[in-house]
Amino acid sequence: MSGAVDLSALKNRAEAAANSAAQPPGGGDGAAGQAHPAIIEVTEADFQAEVVERSLQVPVVVDLWATWCEPCKQLSPALEKLAREGNGSWVLAKIDVDANPRIAQLFQVQSVPMVIAVAGGQPVDGFAGAQPEPQLREWISSLLNALRDQLPGIRAAEEGAAAAEPEEEPEDPRFTAAEDALENGDYAAAEAAYQQILDSEPNNEQAKAALMQVRFMARAEQADPSAVERADAAPDDIDAQLAAADAEVAFGKVEEGFTRLIQTVKRTSGDDRDRVRTHLVEMFEIFPDGDERVTKARRNLASALF
Repeated sequence: MSGAVDLSALKNRAEAAANSAAQPPGGGDGAAGQAHPAIIEVTEADFQAEVVERSLQVPVVVDLWATWCEPCKQLSPALEKLAREGNGSWVLAKIDVDANPRIAQLFQVQSVPMVIAVAGGQPVDGFAGAQPEPQLREWISSLLNALRDQLPGIRAAEEGAAAAEPEEEPEDPRFTAAEDALENGDYAAAEAAYQQILDSEPNNEQAKAALMQVRFMARAEQADPSAVERADAAPDDIDAQLAAADAEVAFGKVEEGFTRLIQTVKRTSGDDRDRVRTHLVEMFEIFPDGDERVTKARRNLASALF
């Protein structure tokens, strides 16, 4: 951003406004109401302290916005998200231009949204208009890289965030052995390894889900598309229905495979019904939590059983 702006020009007016409003230092209610310390509401009264003085330690990104501005409603949340991720390496100062016309005049705002980066008490970069998050992220990164050696607070915040990150837990050798077997295509060895974990830890959900996946992968590798045709010709053949469902799921027809087994549950009873139900429930385990197809199939299975 070319040209220097004297940001101290508002200092006297800000101090007078702060005294007359009896505001405490640091931004009054606007700053106190923020959910994150790196996101602050700034007015003419606290501009000097919250923007100019803060910018001596870390960059302050000034978001100039207005309540009637539609693009502001997309830009501001994106900036807030990045400020939270920044862990204090920079600060987002949100300024309503209608409520703070002197600040708008200072930055020569002609349209909003407008974003100005302030460092060392002076504007150093900026842009007008809404920007997509990837572009904002790149801009912030470039800003921090350019100022890291000049502003001590950037590196201090980054080092503090790194120190606060939990150390990675060491890998469980039992899982490592199972995963190695799986990579080598040895499904039997992988299944045995996961089963061994469950024998000693029956409630290990990670091993339980992995075991279901290995079993299905072994079956899916042998899946035959013609199994569907054979099953359709023999609706009472339980083995045929299970093989056909495996083939359908393996070839991406997930809902068809689920429906096949649910219909088979409806037609069967006793051990046959329990066998089909168990096969279907195990199949559910190979999908991530929240998969809508699984949620729907679970409801339909419950209806079929009860």
